[in-house]
Amino acid sequence: MTTPLLTIDPEKCSKDGLCAMACPMALLSFADTTKPPVPVPNARELCIRCGHCVAVCPKGAIDHEAMKASDCLPIQKKLLLSAEHAEHFLRSRRSIRNYKDAPVEREKLERLITIASHAQTGHNEQPVKWLVIYEKEKVHQLAEQVIAWMKHLLKTQKEFAKALHMDMIVAAWLMGFDVVFRNAPHVVLAYSHKASATAPTASIIAMTYLELAAPTLGLGTCWAGYFTYASQTFPPLMEALNLPKNHVAQQGVMVGIPKFGYQRMPVRKSPDITFA
Repeated sequence: MTTPLLTIDPEKCSKDGLCAMACPMALLSFADTTKPPVPVPNARELCIRCGHCVAVCPKGAIDHEAMKASDCLPIQKKLLLSAEHAEHFLRSRRSIRNYKDAPVEREKLERLITIASHAQTGHNEQPVKWLVIYEKEKVHQLAEQVIAWMKHLLKTQKEFAKALHMDMIVAAWLMGFDVVFRNAPHVVLAYSHKASATAPTASIIAMTYLELAAPTLGLGTCWAGYFTYASQTFPPLMEALNLPKNHVAQQGVMVGIPKFGYQRMPVRKSPDITFA
């Protein structure tokens, strides 16, 4: 017997129709307002498992086959940010390029990635997968591959490479300075199946969630742009990453414990805003 897509408790349901209105795919019929909404005939095929119906119900009357109301964390109003808190939180974020020589607990990294995995994705595809380069020696080896990529570009595409300051980065590396990963103890890579059209954007959004959540766990991050570019184009580095077949790197971020904190929020250019 097939499990129902939705189970609505008629005793709890207040018949307010919120679930029908909130469903982004319009999969709930509320024609008879004296009874709980019912899924349309093709609901199972069209449902994107977003959980809106479960999340919006004030009575917790709906269980989805992919999630029960009891499995979903309740929103606590006392924990919601005010506009002032949100502005302070977002503007106080800094890219961290100086890290303590100490590893981050695996459990803390798992918690960080779990938070990031709740970022929105197109059609709720959730295409992002995660690779944590945890051991510092492995991080160093990958940095060497990025330097090799830069040396290659300095020979084959010199003007392009110099425009991205690769000559200076290679020179710094030869003097013992790591500008690739900034001596971060760990690197987190978001990757996906190459056939996913939503993955590039989803990966950026998920990594943004990750870097915003990091300070709340006492961690710092910095986007590893050179590593990301090389991991998508340089075969030796792609081989070293050993991603599953038909999967590609999307975005890389270095992670560690900040060596020092910041006391002020730097000024930025005023936004260029046009209302049309």
